[in-house]
Amino acid sequence: MRTPEHSIQLTQVTEWDDGNVRTTQDSLAAEEPLEIRLGGIPLTVTMRTPGNDLELAAGFLLTEGIIKTPEQIAVLRINPPENGGNANVVEVELQNTDFDPKDLQRNFFAASSCGICGKASINAIRVRGLHLKEGGFRVDPDLLCRLPESLRSEQAVFSRTGGLHAAALFDGEGQLVVLREDIGRHNSVDKIAGWALLEKKLPLSQHAMLVSGRGGFEIVQKALASGIPVLASVSAPSSLAVKLAREFGLTLIGFLRGRRFVIYSGEFRCLASSPVRDSGA
Repeated sequence: MRTPEHSIQLTQVTEWDDGNVRTTQDSLAAEEPLEIRLGGIPLTVTMRTPGNDLELAAGFLLTEGIIKTPEQIAVLRINPPENGGNANVVEVELQNTDFDPKDLQRNFFAASSCGICGKASINAIRVRGLHLKEGGFRVDPDLLCRLPESLRSEQAVFSRTGGLHAAALFDGEGQLVVLREDIGRHNSVDKIAGWALLEKKLPLSQHAMLVSGRGGFEIVQKALASGIPVLASVSAPSSLAVKLAREFGLTLIGFLRGRRFVIYSGEFRCLASSPVRDSGA
């Protein structure tokens, strides 16, 4: 497991253990602001764990509907750090798009822990024309049950800090394709979306994604934007996430722990006895 540079910070702490007190060194998951500038104009500031910042910026642009293809990115770079600090600004220049950052600046500028701040309803997602391409992807229940252990075993930063979310992408054989960690659950998903965009692997129609936290609305819409047909989480989804998944035909699984999980939408992709249905929007 490789730990991304600057993703961990060390600090001195006092530990109390059953009456015994000692000073020791502890590892903390780093949290710093990342500003994404589009055409020189600040588009968003998000609190993130440093590492894979270009993927995060590219994934954000994709999952928020600003771009659809990697060819629309003319420039994607990290600005040099100022005053000896860390590099916390990503500059983006777009081409072959009519997007004007001033149109959506109010929606995104305050976004930090939430990936959908400023969006009022599912209508904001529906108008983008998102849909899943039915590629016949199916996943066996026994394979699903093995995914959480695969995710945990590859969480390099979490293993040292205990304080990060993770998103992991798996193929149809249950092999881990890519894993990203971040203090924000939506950021970890954006990093995977950005990886897929920059590697020209979209849509991810033959993959399943597992997230370490809950399956919220913003996670579902980012999975849809990436073309992922199966999204699982170790915790519960929200009501709006379930509504969105059912409308767009996404297989949404929650409480994936041990030998049990709950299917909220699209059970035909993981239960052989369930009839196959059209997954288009």
